[in-house]
Amino acid sequence: MSDLTVNPWKRHGKDRLYVNLPDGTTVAWADRLTKVITIKVVKYRDEAVALLRKHLGDSVSVRSEEARPRAASESPPAPPPRQSADTSPPRRRQPVALPELTVADDLAENRPGAVVLETIAARGPSAVKRLWTRALRRSSEWDSWYVGLEGERRVGRELQRLSASGWKVLHGVPKANGGDIDHLLIGPGGVFTINTKHHQNASVWVGDTMAKVNRGQPVPYAAASQAEATYAQEVLERHCGFPVPVEPVLVFVGVATLQRAVTQYTVRIYQEREVSALAPLSGKLTDEQVERVYGVARHRRAWLRG
Repeated sequence: MSDLTVNPWKRHGKDRLYVNLPDGTTVAWADRLTKVITIKVVKYRDEAVALLRKHLGDSVSVRSEEARPRAASESPPAPPPRQSADTSPPRRRQPVALPELTVADDLAENRPGAVVLETIAARGPSAVKRLWTRALRRSSEWDSWYVGLEGERRVGRELQRLSASGWKVLHGVPKANGGDIDHLLIGPGGVFTINTKHHQNASVWVGDTMAKVNRGQPVPYAAASQAEATYAQEVLERHCGFPVPVEPVLVFVGVATLQRAVTQYTVRIYQEREVSALAPLSGKLTDEQVERVYGVARHRRAWLRG
C-alpha cells in the first residue's frame, strides 16, 4: 500500500474526490456525478480505483488523463517499450553559447543563504548594533532576513544529502529581474527550483496559487514558485539546446502544521526533512544531460541574460 488518501473537493458546482500521496501529489480524481475516474499516475491505478469504488460503487469508468474512457473491468494497456531517459522529441535549435566560466561567475561557490547574507552585509546593521538591539530585546526590520537566512541554511543541509544519489545543488541563483532562486536541484529526476519559507511554529495551508500562515492574509507562495520554475526552464533550455524538465518546490522550515489543498499538484510541498523524497526520482535526464544542465546552471551570466 502507498498510504493514499481520498479527499473530497467541491467548488464552482463541481463535486470531486481526489486521491493523493502523503506529499500531496494527486494520482487520480473522480467526478461524483458521472463516476468517471481520471488516472494521473498509472503506477497507482489499481489502488486508486479500489479506494474510489468504496465511495462511488462498482459502476465506474476509468480513463487516463490523455486516453479514452474505459470500463473499470478492462485491463490497463500494455506499458510502452522501455526508452531512454529523455523521450521528448528533440528541439531543433542551436544552444546559446556562454563565455568561459570564471571563479567570479561560478554559482557553485555559493553557500546556502549567500544572497541574503550579502544583502545583510551591504545594507543591514553592523554586528555591534545587532547585538545591542538583541540585548534590549527590540525588534528590527532585519529580523525577517535573519530568519530567512537560517531557513535557507537548514534546507541547504538537507539538499546536500542528496548528492549521494547523483544530485547536484546550487544556491542563490540570480534572476534577471531581481531576486534569486533559493536553491536549484539537478539530477536524474530532472530539475527542481526550491523556494524556502521559514515560519517557526506556524500553521500553514497551501492552495493552488496562494498560501496562508496562521490563517492570515493569502500570500502568493505557490504562484511565485511556479513562475520560478518557468523562468529556470527557459534559461536552461536556451543554453542546453534540449528540453529540460523543471518542477517547482516549496519547502517550509520550522512549521507546526502543514496542509495542502487536494487540488495542489503543480507545486511539490514539503517540510525541510521531507526533501529526501526527491532522492529516488529518476528517468528525466541522462548522466550526460545532468552534467550539461549543471554546467549551464552554475554560470551566473546565463541567468542574468535571461
